[in-house]
Amino acid sequence: MDFLLSKNTEDCIFKSASSVFHLYFHFSTTMFEIIPSIWLINGKCVRLKRGDFATEEVISHNPLEIAQAFEGIGVKRVHLVDLDGARRGEPKNYNILEAIAGYTDLEVDFTGGITTDGDVIKCFEFGAKTVTIASAAAKHPERFAQFILSYGREKIYLAADANPKDYKIKIRGWLTKTELDLFDHIEFFYERGLKHVKCSDVTRDGVMEGPNFDLFKEVLDRFPNLYLAASGGVRGIDDFKRLRDLGVQASVFGRAYYEGKISLADLEEFISKG
Repeated sequence: MDFLLSKNTEDCIFKSASSVFHLYFHFSTTMFEIIPSIWLINGKCVRLKRGDFATEEVISHNPLEIAQAFEGIGVKRVHLVDLDGARRGEPKNYNILEAIAGYTDLEVDFTGGITTDGDVIKCFEFGAKTVTIASAAAKHPERFAQFILSYGREKIYLAADANPKDYKIKIRGWLTKTELDLFDHIEFFYERGLKHVKCSDVTRDGVMEGPNFDLFKEVLDRFPNLYLAASGGVRGIDDFKRLRDLGVQASVFGRAYYEGKISLADLEEFISKG
C-alpha cells in the first residue's frame, strides 16, 4: 500500500527534523571541555615553564595513576605530550600511551614528534583517539593536509603555538621559531578542511598568568567554524568559565592542577555543572 503525505504533514516532519538538527548543533558547538595535559620525559610526568626544558620538574613516575585520577572525577579526554618525541622528531613514549589507553576509558590526544604517515598509524595502533601535530604541519604543510583527508578531520588536530610578540609559529617542543604567521598558518589548513586547533600563547604556558583571552577571541573571530582548544595560563576555575563564555570549546591545562591551585574536587564540580 502506498502512503501519501499531505503538504502540512511534510512541513511538520521537515520542521521537526530541522528543530532536532539545530538543537543538536547548538549543544555540539556550545559544550565546553576541560582537558588535562600530561607531559612526558623518559616515561615520567613533568612540568615546564614556558616550554623551557631547563625548568623541568618531575611530578610523578606514574603517568597512568594521574590519568586514572582524572578519569575518576569525570574527565573524558587527556592531552598526552611526548616531549622526548617533540625534541627528536619521532614519538618515543608509546608505552605510556598504550598503558593509559588500555587501562582507562579516556580518549587520549597524543602529541610530540609525529612526522610521518607511519607515526600517525602507530599512534592510533597504540591507542590514541586523536593526534595533535605541530612541527610536521609547519615543515610539511601538504603532508599534514593529506593527513586530514586520509584520517578525517575528527582525528587530526593542529597545534598552533606562538609568542604574541610576533605571532610566529614555534615548533620542536617550542625550541624552534619559524617565520610562519600564526593566523596564516591556521588559515592554510582551515581552507583544507581543518576542524580542530590547539592554540597556545607560549609565554603563558606553565606560569599561571592567565590565558591570552584576546588571542583566542581573535582566532574565533577569524575562524568561526573551528573547534578551539585554548592552552596556557589557566589559574583556576574562573578562567575556564571566562574561556567558555568567550566561545572557546575546550581548555588544555596542567600546572594549576599540579601546583594545587585547582583540585580534583574543583574539577569534578565544574564538570558536573556542565
